[in-house]
Amino acid sequence: MKMSRLILPSLLILFVIAAVVYTTWRLWVILPVSRLWKSLIAGLYVLCFLLLFVHYGLGNKLPIWLSAATYEISTSWLIVFLYALLLFLAFDVARMVHMIPASFLKDSVAGTCTVVGVILLLLVCGNLHYHHKYREFIDIQTEKPLGKPLTIVLASDIHAGYHNRNEELSRWVDMINSEKPDLVLFAGDLLDGAIRPARDWQYADVFRRIDAPVYACLGNHEYITGIDASLSFYTDAGIHLLRDGNVEICGIHVIGRDDRSNARRAALEDIIPSDSLFTVLLDHQPYHLEEAERCGIDFQFSGHTHHGQIWPVNWVTKAIYEKDFGQYQRGKTHYYISSGLGIWGGKFRIGTRSEYLVLRISSHS
Repeated sequence: MKMSRLILPSLLILFVIAAVVYTTWRLWVILPVSRLWKSLIAGLYVLCFLLLFVHYGLGNKLPIWLSAATYEISTSWLIVFLYALLLFLAFDVARMVHMIPASFLKDSVAGTCTVVGVILLLLVCGNLHYHHKYREFIDIQTEKPLGKPLTIVLASDIHAGYHNRNEELSRWVDMINSEKPDLVLFAGDLLDGAIRPARDWQYADVFRRIDAPVYACLGNHEYITGIDASLSFYTDAGIHLLRDGNVEICGIHVIGRDDRSNARRAALEDIIPSDSLFTVLLDHQPYHLEEAERCGIDFQFSGHTHHGQIWPVNWVTKAIYEKDFGQYQRGKTHYYISSGLGIWGGKFRIGTRSEYLVLRISSHS
């Protein structure tokens, strides 16, 4: 059993190494420069790959500015690597079917300019697209008792860490406050994977500026960060954590599940209230959506998928999940699977978007 669990990660590592070797070789061949410059450029390309291991191996031991730099450079390199791989594979296929000449891929100014130009254009547009935050609005009318119409702001996957820092977090908090919400809900992955930047750069103070009650559930990155450190951060940030629990607030029930990283988390039916109030479920990872329908949940909000973050990875998330992004309905249960307000890694959205949700709940009567 343990052996079978190791096979897939091992195959993935071997594939990545092979792909890095392939793209490095292709880069060497296509560059129309001397061997010295080929060596320097190819070496820099491989170094950016190795910085991933430097960051995740030594990140917390480096000066914080250097940890941030290794994170941003190496995770941004992943985007460059993906599109370089796709372009070189496409060009090799095109060459084999005689759509382009072999000279286009060897010591070629035209070939180099095409690869660099396409990737640079994708990075610039993807970065601009990431910084534009989409406001999704859903209006739900309910027959259940409700004291007054409610405005709730929901967001997931903030990923506050070495890359999403105080300035950006403050802008997002201002954006949330501008909605004048009755309630703010976060569906996990508030942290990115390391407590050090959140602690040293005092991100908790930023979240305390939210001008409404704030509730949240845990995400898998809180477990990656370290559950004790994450729980302490939520407390410092003034965020009420629902870990397999529920609360009645503003005339509705908010239910928060522990992340499925905890194999012993409670079953949903064990934590839902028994009265007839409108229910909002926070569950970070959108697996087994039928559970919320079976338990009579009115609205489930999840994140985690990032909608793949960049094309064509969104094709993968679409294949994995019953619903990987957007509005959905099963029976009387409404769902929204968010692509996330923040992001893991490089700040690029290509074929996906960064967003937050404004949910308005009102009574038919």
